[in-house]
Amino acid sequence: MSIPQTGGGPIEHVSQLAEYLAAGCKPKADWRIGTEHEKFGYLTDTLAPLPYDGPRSVRAVLDGIADRYGWTRVFEGDAVIGLTKDGANVSLEPGGQLELSGAPLETIHQTCDEVNEHLREVRSVAEALGVGFLGMGAAPVWTHDQMPMMPKGRYRLMTDYMPRVGTHGLQMMYRTCTVQVNLDFGSEADMVQKLRVALALQPVATALFASSPFFEGRPNGHRSWRSRIWRDLDPSRTGTLPFVFEDGFGFEAYVDYALDVPMYFVYRDGGYVDARGQSFRDFLAGRLPALPGEVPTLSDFADHLTTIFPEARLKKFIEMRGADGGPWRRLCALPALWVGLIYDAGAQDAAWELARGWDLETRQALRVAASVDGLAAETHGVRMRDLAREVLAIAEAGLKARARPGAGGMIPDETHFLSALRDEVETGQTLADEMLAHYHGDWGGDLNRVYGAYSY
Repeated sequence: MSIPQTGGGPIEHVSQLAEYLAAGCKPKADWRIGTEHEKFGYLTDTLAPLPYDGPRSVRAVLDGIADRYGWTRVFEGDAVIGLTKDGANVSLEPGGQLELSGAPLETIHQTCDEVNEHLREVRSVAEALGVGFLGMGAAPVWTHDQMPMMPKGRYRLMTDYMPRVGTHGLQMMYRTCTVQVNLDFGSEADMVQKLRVALALQPVATALFASSPFFEGRPNGHRSWRSRIWRDLDPSRTGTLPFVFEDGFGFEAYVDYALDVPMYFVYRDGGYVDARGQSFRDFLAGRLPALPGEVPTLSDFADHLTTIFPEARLKKFIEMRGADGGPWRRLCALPALWVGLIYDAGAQDAAWELARGWDLETRQALRVAASVDGLAAETHGVRMRDLAREVLAIAEAGLKARARPGAGGMIPDETHFLSALRDEVETGQTLADEMLAHYHGDWGGDLNRVYGAYSY
């Protein structure tokens, strides 16, 4: 989850909020790729989740990376809660999941190199501590009571609030991991089409990246339990945003939506002021109960945007949020998929043509079916495996059109990063299906085998 945002003065008129989003518009030459991924830390001898403090801990890993590789520590009070270096950040999810938020880079070659370098640094520090990191969409064995809480004020507020508004919020916070990519747009019209493509085709990403078929020590009946969790978290801030597909959608409509999402907090003087359930509209009017008489800044609005969790999220860029975390090949495949689909105009148009005829019921049904059945999903006349094949073909064409070489020109484009996904579509087997086959086969029902098989 996000660190506190900066860079905005007092809001004098609501029009500033749409202008804030519109400031993300960039010429195509300036479009960048930001890859984020999360992973579960654990003690290699006991397979218990990694605590925050102690000689073998999250903090020990952060300190080791900072000392050995020149990262700068980020503090909340006396607690180290992250690292920063060269435009990238390492941060902590509520249950200690370690997240890399990569720098904005020009090519998938670069972002994949960044991911690989990060994993190398983490592994070099973790191995000496007897610590491992697991790449999956949901913790396969641990219960909620086993999970530590990271020392971040927003997490304390959210932990208390989540059970009031949904049934799966604490599962999301403490026992899920994702990989996502953040991508730019050129204009309001470009943002609209990109966000529509992102929301409509997010179930394809959910199916292709499904890697959470276990929960609390047994199969859970879903290929992506992480996706299932998001459907019963908090309906006011999650979902597929039907209004995005309505005529007239643009920056102002997204602001209207965001203003109606209940607040979590206001960040002031290094701490979090409890504003759970309160209205940002009241804040604009100086009537926020948590801070009576005070009006928000643009930084407060930017913070508020980080507490909204739809399947694709608009900030000054668009976040693709539908994929489970997984092994390293999929960490590079996710940006390849979305860059191929929406960073070439012809590919973007073709992607929208695939989905533009779907109604709300179809889009919602695809989301559910992807979670349950992965590539085997079928609903409303759509076969997920066939759809995924078409989507990958469009993405490949888009990457070829970009023609961004790597390895000093020896690799002509970025299409090879899709190879893991092509293999899945060819076999019809997701990573979750592979895991289930092991569980019922050579693992003999011993789910502890997952740590050795799917750690970085």
